Amino acid sequence: MRRKQAEEERKRAPKGHFVVYVGSTRKRFIVPTSYLKNPSFQQLLEKAAEEYGFDNPMGIVLPCDESTFKHLTAFLALSSPLVIKGRYTALLCQ
Repeated sequence: MRRKQAEEERKRAPKGHFVVYVGSTRKRFIVPTSYLKNPSFQQLLEKAAEEYGFDNPMGIVLPCDESTFKHLTAFLALSSPLVIKGRYTALLCQ
């Protein structure tokens, strides 16, 4: 019983975060909900909805490779209050 509960807790994201899956291997990333305010991240989510729909049993799958996603999240982490709209659009929507 405890093992199952521990597995469930590992699958959950901490408060203020959510899980996305990225790349062909569907690598799991935990990202802060503050990223939802960023226009580039919003475009990526829109692209994900177009490609995979809203009822994907795996959760949120983003249509980009891991390196692109890591670049975007690094940019978002460095520029939290400062958003350079569209800077990563070309990279994200391949």
